[in-house]
Amino acid sequence: MKKTIALVTGGLSGESVISYKSAATIEKNLDREKYDVYVVDINPEGWFYTDSTGVKTTVSKDDFSIMEQDRKIRFDAVLIGMHGTPGEDGKLQGYFDMLGIPYTGCDAASSAITFNKRYAVAVARMAGIGVANSLHLFAHTPVAAATIPDRLKLPVFVKPNNGGSSIGMSKVDDAAELEVAIAKAFKEDNQVLVEEMIAGREFTVGVYRSNGMIHVLPLTEVKAHDSKSFFDFEAKYEGKSTEVTPAVVAEPVAEKIRTAAKTVYEVFNCRGVIRIDFIYNEAEDRPYMLEVNTIPGQSAASIVPQQVAAAGAKLTDFYTLLVEECF
Repeated sequence: MKKTIALVTGGLSGESVISYKSAATIEKNLDREKYDVYVVDINPEGWFYTDSTGVKTTVSKDDFSIMEQDRKIRFDAVLIGMHGTPGEDGKLQGYFDMLGIPYTGCDAASSAITFNKRYAVAVARMAGIGVANSLHLFAHTPVAAATIPDRLKLPVFVKPNNGGSSIGMSKVDDAAELEVAIAKAFKEDNQVLVEEMIAGREFTVGVYRSNGMIHVLPLTEVKAHDSKSFFDFEAKYEGKSTEVTPAVVAEPVAEKIRTAAKTVYEVFNCRGVIRIDFIYNEAEDRPYMLEVNTIPGQSAASIVPQQVAAAGAKLTDFYTLLVEECF
């Protein structure tokens, strides 16, 4: 018997545009012989479902049900295809936990911690995972930009502490640029992370659990095309980067990154598929964790679908695995 799945997309942040692209890929590749799929759009106007005839109805938040042609539909599970709040920061996960509805991906606690970049690097550091030195800024407690070079070595990255897709992020080589970069990041969030740049090659890798085992997808090496030299929004989604999948890298280096990736997955008690960004510092022969993405992009330009293909798998089978794992 088919399971009834809600594919939740949209969101309340600037990342919603990526959520819709991810959801389109997921919807296209879900196995319709196994699942009846209903797309639920959560946006600033409300929670909505649009049926096959174009009729748009409001989702009942009492039990997360929808109506289609006078028929009430409840869901066996939820596939969360939403980047940013409230789908990636633990809010929706907590809601579904209270309703007792299974969902794909990390639980509320893991999602909340990893979504907060500063708290994530603090947990990683305590577990012995390499992370950059950083400074956590709050809107309610201003810090003079001129004092930051006394605490961190330039160049640094300045980014919103919560969020993804590199929205609001800047690379700062000159102390005179710090104030503008911090203001840019504060437009996206009331917390900002200033982080020392780690020199090295940038790799990103998908990790997932299946049948009790943690699996690491083939590595991708990322190279931005221009002088900004980091994987910003344009590099990620507008073709301004080169992504090599599988990465051309010596096996001892690849193994260190895979080992670090598995450790991150375990330390943060992750579920489903996540993507972890690393810088491999050749001088130290050590990978440094940059970020943990608990709901990695699934658009045509996204990395996890590339890695699934490089592993010789089909997205339909991969998404089936993720849905079944949430049960």
